[in-house]
Amino acid sequence: MENITTLNHILSSADKLSVVVHTHPDGDAVGSGSAMVSYLRERHHKDAVLIVPDAIPSNLLFIAEGQPVLDASEDPGKALGRIADSDLILVLDLNDLRRTEGLCEALQAAKAPKVLIDHHLKPVLEPFTLAFSQPERSSACELLYFILKELEGGDISHFPMKCMECLMTGMTTDTNNFANSVGADTLKMAGELIRAGVDRDSIIDKLYRSDRQERTLAFADMVAKHMVVLPCGVSYMIMTEEMQRAYGLEPGETEGLVNVPLNMEKVRMNIFLREENGLFRVSIRSKKGTSARNLAEYAFHGGGHECAAGGKLFWPGDIPSRDSAAAFIEEITARFLRNETTN
Repeated sequence: MENITTLNHILSSADKLSVVVHTHPDGDAVGSGSAMVSYLRERHHKDAVLIVPDAIPSNLLFIAEGQPVLDASEDPGKALGRIADSDLILVLDLNDLRRTEGLCEALQAAKAPKVLIDHHLKPVLEPFTLAFSQPERSSACELLYFILKELEGGDISHFPMKCMECLMTGMTTDTNNFANSVGADTLKMAGELIRAGVDRDSIIDKLYRSDRQERTLAFADMVAKHMVVLPCGVSYMIMTEEMQRAYGLEPGETEGLVNVPLNMEKVRMNIFLREENGLFRVSIRSKKGTSARNLAEYAFHGGGHECAAGGKLFWPGDIPSRDSAAAFIEEITARFLRNETTN
């Protein structure tokens, strides 16, 4: 793999390292970030910490268990100070420093070399001394696995067990448990990690069989009462802040809801809107042949992968008011699908 020698030199030269992931960290962000920290601390005895722009969702906290984590939303001064004092900054699972939101300015100003490890399209590479960008990878965790394997000369026997568990967990979440974006290397990675001793059954239990009752009931209610399926095969769900409070949901607990409607044969794309701080955060998932990425770019100021993308919907701006969201989705998806068919 290109640049491995350079990366090895950069890592060897640094003592105080910060690992940074995107805002609203998901399983792949927490998994890749925690795996990197575990590898640096346990394998190379470095002073390494994971910095998250905001809190890790409670259902994903087990991934980072035992690793030093700085939550910038809880102690911004400490997080910003750590960034400024770092010898090296490793940025994982994001293609643009703006996705770190409140940390972006500090990261841009930091004098330390910055290394990008990411699998998203259209990376903004200017801030980085070194970049590993491979959109064909299922996840940042998969990309990081093969980078670390190259650093170890192809031998993963020196990987800390925590590192391997984090890599397996993050990859599992970003592929929706091997349902999306799976390639030959994804399966090779999983097989090698299992042979090395990773307990995949335990990971699956923690990810998918340990939900709070409130989350399970919220998913059921959303699908039963608030899912709209259009004749064109697009479905959508809108969750307001009032609904989130009524369900008793914690931050991050809506992760995965966007995938549920795709279980139905007639649904080829689902759009999930979640209200947050005066806007809607948009998640889009689709089946092969319908581009979630193109819709995110076309209508929601976003982007992503072909079948998994996201963005934002603003009011006023994109729509006159919050209550206009449903009509906007129905109009914009009809126009988008006509254009897709025409093109």
